[in-house]
Formats: sequence, C-alpha cells, structure tokens
Amino acid sequence: MKHEATIIDVPAESSSAMKGKAPLIGVARDHTATGSGGYKRGLAIFDFLLRLAAIVAALAAAATMGTSDETLPFFTQFLQFEASYDDLPTFQFFVIAMALVGGYLVLSLPISVVTILRPLATAPRLLLLVLDTGVLALNMAAASSAAAISYLAHSGNQNTNWLPICQQFGDFCQKSSGAVVSAFVSVVFFIILVVISGVALKRH
Repeated sequence: MKHEATIIDVPAESSSAMKGKAPLIGVARDHTATGSGGYKRGLAIFDFLLRLAAIVAALAAAATMGTSDETLPFFTQFLQFEASYDDLPTFQFFVIAMALVGGYLVLSLPISVVTILRPLATAPRLLLLVLDTGVLALNMAAASSAAAISYLAHSGNQNTNWLPICQQFGDFCQKSSGAVVSAFVSVVFFIILVVISGVALKRH
C-alpha cells in the first residue's frame, strides 16, 4: 500500500510544479513585448519630430531658391542684367524636386503617427523605409546638382571660360547657396529617418 501511494503522489507533484511555472513564462514574454514596444514607440516619436524638421528644411530650400532673383541697377537700351533661378534648368529642377520632397514629408506624417500608435506593426514602418529611401535619392540629386551650379557661380571655370557671377549678383548667389545648404540639411534628416526605420524593423 505504501508503494502504491508513492506512485500516485509523484505525478501530482509534477503537475503542480508545471502549473506553477506556466504563469511565470507568460509574464516574462509579456514583459519583453512591453519593453520592445516602448523602445520602438520612442523611435517612432523621434521619427515624427524629424519629419517636421525635414519639412521645414525642404520647403525653406524650395522657397528660398524660388525667390532668388536679382536685377542690377544699371542697364543699356537693349540689355538688362538679371539673374533668376528660372534662367538655369538645374535650379528649376531643384525647386520642383524640393517641393515634391516637402509634399511627401507632409503626406508621410499620418503613417508616422500610425507607427507611434502601433509601434510593433512592421507594415507601416517598412513602407516608410522604402519611400524615404526613394525620396532621399531625389533630395540628394537636387542638392548635388544645385551645389555644382552654385560652385560655378562663385568660382567660375577658367578652362571653359565660365566667369563667376557672384561678384555682380551677390544677393542671388547668397539665396541660392542658402537653399542648397538647407537641401543638404534635409538629406541628413532623411538619412537619420532611414536608419531609424531599419533599427525599428530589427527583431529583439
């Protein structure tokens, strides 16, 4: 009888031990998910703030370049000396591209809000990563091409007999150069946004 009682008691103790461990495993998993969600929500909030800053930089670049226009106070009967962004196709492309970049950033704000409300969702974060990378390329192309023209306007090129014009059109060059700097600031913001999306998509 003692032997039978021992056989009956062993399974009862094992089952009780397993029941005692099960809730601990569930609590550990819930704690890990909560910690990961809070970390990713912090990244999402930082992402949203960066987008606001990038909007300011992109639209400032487009507006500054779009208003860069200067007319010299002297002119002849047949000639008027004027410099404007629409005289150069590269600067025209710059204005259009940076306006598109700013418009995209505004439209991306609702998706960024979704990543704040649902930090563990991968679909909106992946969408932002793909779109941000494409718009980053457009932003970089606009900024780089405009920087090359601004350099020629300041320094000229003796090999091709291109004379610098910034000594005469100082205000025009100052505005266009400021627009280029603002565009590169937007590029830096985009690079950080892409890195944030990559980190947020990493599984912990």
